[in-house]
Amino acid sequence: MDTEALKKSLLKKFQEVTADRLQKIQLGVLDLEKETADQAADDVARELHTMKGEARMLGLAAIGQLAHAAEDVLRAEREGRTATEIATDVMLRACDVLSDLIEDLSGANTGTTASEEMVRAMAEVSGQPAPAIPGARPAAPRPTPPPMPAVDSAPVAPVAPPVAQPVVAPAAPVAAPVKAEAAPAKVEEEAPSAAKSAIADRTIRVNVEVLDSLGLLAGDLLVESARGRLRSSETEALFERFSRLGDRFLRLAEQIDISPEMRGLLDRVESDLHMLRDDAFRFVRRNDDGINTLHGNLSKMADHVAEARLVPLSTVFDAFPRAVRDMARTQAKEVDLLIENADIGVDRSMLGDVRDALVHLLRNAVDHGLESPDTRQQLGKPLMGRVRIRVRVDGDMLHIEVEDDGRGIDPERLRQVAINKRLITAVHAAALSEREAIELIFRPGFSTREQVSELSGRGVGMDVVKRKVETLGGSVGVSSRIGRGTTITLRLPQSLALMKVLLVRLGDDVYGMPAADVEAVMRVKPEDRLEIFGTLAVRHRGKPTALVALGPLLGLNGGNRFDRPPAVVVRHGEDHAALVVDGFVDEREVAVKPCGGEFLKGAPFIAGTAALEDGRIAVLLHVPDIMAEVRRMARPVTQAPAAKRLRVLLVDDSPIARATEGALVKALGHTVEEAQDGEEAYGKVQNNTYDLILTDVQMPKMDGFSLARRLKSTPAVARIPVIILSSLASPEDKRRGLDAGADAYLVKGELGVEVLAQAIDRLT
Repeated sequence: MDTEALKKSLLKKFQEVTADRLQKIQLGVLDLEKETADQAADDVARELHTMKGEARMLGLAAIGQLAHAAEDVLRAEREGRTATEIATDVMLRACDVLSDLIEDLSGANTGTTASEEMVRAMAEVSGQPAPAIPGARPAAPRPTPPPMPAVDSAPVAPVAPPVAQPVVAPAAPVAAPVKAEAAPAKVEEEAPSAAKSAIADRTIRVNVEVLDSLGLLAGDLLVESARGRLRSSETEALFERFSRLGDRFLRLAEQIDISPEMRGLLDRVESDLHMLRDDAFRFVRRNDDGINTLHGNLSKMADHVAEARLVPLSTVFDAFPRAVRDMARTQAKEVDLLIENADIGVDRSMLGDVRDALVHLLRNAVDHGLESPDTRQQLGKPLMGRVRIRVRVDGDMLHIEVEDDGRGIDPERLRQVAINKRLITAVHAAALSEREAIELIFRPGFSTREQVSELSGRGVGMDVVKRKVETLGGSVGVSSRIGRGTTITLRLPQSLALMKVLLVRLGDDVYGMPAADVEAVMRVKPEDRLEIFGTLAVRHRGKPTALVALGPLLGLNGGNRFDRPPAVVVRHGEDHAALVVDGFVDEREVAVKPCGGEFLKGAPFIAGTAALEDGRIAVLLHVPDIMAEVRRMARPVTQAPAAKRLRVLLVDDSPIARATEGALVKALGHTVEEAQDGEEAYGKVQNNTYDLILTDVQMPKMDGFSLARRLKSTPAVARIPVIILSSLASPEDKRRGLDAGADAYLVKGELGVEVLAQAIDRLT
């Protein structure tokens, strides 16, 4: 290789390695503000010194001088001559300039105006003379990287520039740099350990298109090996038929009276038939062994290819600490970002969507979730807010939790905002349970910000997160406690190349569901069926679960044709459903391919296709779409206001609760009178006529249980239906309420117009 070609090769290698090195430097600089500052400073110093030596060795003067100036700033910060915050800011800005230089090495030989200004700025901070860049030439300044866009706007790439190709494994470092000068501080380059060198020697960078092709090929080979096993069993069946035919021929020959010469000939034919049968069965055994070994090896190969497609989430997460710090500073907030298990891998084809979703969640956590330092101090919280990203693997599924310790989500405020923005009507808002109200944040156009800011207010945010995650076959869950914080959980497959699916039969066709979404398979017994407010359900593990025939739901013929039909219990987020099918085929790992042609492309409920060993194509179902349709079908229609206007007595010691519950009753067209406790309510019942009584449990003077017992023991009012409304949701509390004589027991957190309307209609 000539000198010029060698230099080009080294420059390309320098770009790849230094981009990773710069990411480590940025993370270390951010850690200077934490308790691990000493260790972080040592790591940053080591990386800077290595970068400086490599740059000078390759004649990249501007990068070398920037690294040298950054070393001076780091030393000044460690010696206390410069404030940590000032040093952190200037070094992060230097990282931006270095990113530009690394991306375009043409300006790294002599420097640009931006790099020269950055060197002078760092010299002012460190108090050291600004080193001159040999052969520097003026150039148009490169624009400063734009800040991260608003919460609701389209996501952007992380701060550090991506490498030319995604990294499958860490690349070996460039040869040790030549020391051009003695290091003024203790930042001597440490030689890599023998173990790390050995690992680096065994790793290479692979073009992602090659990995994609290998993944598809591995899936196809796996299917072909399964077909080979099928052909092997068919061959064995053919040999058995020949063997039975030979036995029948020999038995027939024994019954025929023939000459001795013909008998001798038949004996030789019988001997040949036995030898042929033995050889055939030996062949079948060897062929079976070979096919099974081949199938096992191909399965391992498919697993290894799928593993090679996994990219550590740290390639995305490493840019988040700085991004969160910058967002927090624009709002005068202090935020500590904690990341757990960032080394877990995810399919590289999903990396962009996962990054986009997390960018939205982090912005929401900083902007909407965390309070200002003054507010946190008044609430007795630490001044610094905490945002935690926690990753774990559950089987084939990846769970990513984004948790903050901020103000939480107020369902009542969400209802009011949705009404004000005319996303839903007041009656619809009152019908929403607490969980459904919180899920309003996923509505397109929903935002609690009244004014558009740099970070939020455009109404495009959480709906994007939900759409991206569900497109990948995942789900989004939200849990929140007012004043304590919010946790948003993303549940999505770890890999999309090969997927374990449960194959079911609908008529003569085969359909597949991701095994990760399947909770159980069952036979629906007649005694387990029940009807809840007009919706057919089945009891599964002690809980009622919506029962839906999958064929008609997909627009196919058929339905329940058995007394005990087979069903698949699927889960999506917090929702469950039992889908009735015609039969089960198998559970296996298949290569998922996108739908081709106009017939299936864009069709509802369909996620892709997979080839089976018998030549059929299995249609893979999209469980989120199916569950959305199940929810629509299983939701009872809101009852119209009753023809008879009922006179309702509402008993609750909380004014807010009375106002909320009263709005629900009025939305159904009834009139409401109020009482603050059980004693006042009992007095009103003696002097007035009511059609229904709604009562809380925990009240002064007389609680709801005592009121129900007293009403039911008074003959004149014992026939008035009593509904207990309580936040107590344990089975023991419900049993106490019903034992006290209440006609119904409703949990406040699940209360809505539909639930209340159904209870009132049933009782009146």
